[in-house]
Amino acid sequence: MQINTDFDKRTSVHSEMLEWKESPMKGVSRRMLDRIGGEVARATTIVRYDPGSHFSAHVHTGGEEFIVLEGVFQDEHGDFPAGSYIRNPPESKHTPGSEPGCVIFVKLWQFDPKDRTHIRIDMNKLGAVPVQGRPGVSVSPLFKDEREDVRLEHWAPGADVTVDVDGGAELLVLEGGFEESGESFARHSWLRVPIGGKVVAKAGPDGAKVWIKTGGLRFVEPPKAG
Repeated sequence: MQINTDFDKRTSVHSEMLEWKESPMKGVSRRMLDRIGGEVARATTIVRYDPGSHFSAHVHTGGEEFIVLEGVFQDEHGDFPAGSYIRNPPESKHTPGSEPGCVIFVKLWQFDPKDRTHIRIDMNKLGAVPVQGRPGVSVSPLFKDEREDVRLEHWAPGADVTVDVDGGAELLVLEGGFEESGESFARHSWLRVPIGGKVVAKAGPDGAKVWIKTGGLRFVEPPKAG
């Protein structure tokens, strides 16, 4: 399966406008944002778990990164409410599900194969630091290594915002919205900007809370067999 695989092109998806598509697992459906591969794929997806649904135990050979957007995600490591940011590195394993139901934004097969760092953050409890030289922008760091920088940015109402997209960038609107390149981005809209691109945005009247990853598009590879 090939979805939005031209990584040299600016790509946007307004996920709330997409229909849910059933996955092979009963009670779990998806809105695919980008994908290289079949059920084993380098993928960026919004996934919905119906109440009481779950996957069988499995190993994430290529790693899994996700944000809980709604409800409560559950596995043997705990209950993770909306606002949780999780990184399960390559070779980690779990049995995911949700008794109350949940929606998550998830990225698969996009890790450094040597990464073994587990991250579990409740973003609701993070403070945000104003950024010098970027009026109206405050940042909550989530993860950073030599490959990528992942953070939560808070944009004040009406703020004019420029994002450094060295190594490409991905943005997901968690709250509020913004205008960028003549396009309106609302809750759960996703934007991918290629290497050499730029983001010049204006926050909406309610401001915006935006998950941002930069640098990762330098390492786009399909999943390896096995």
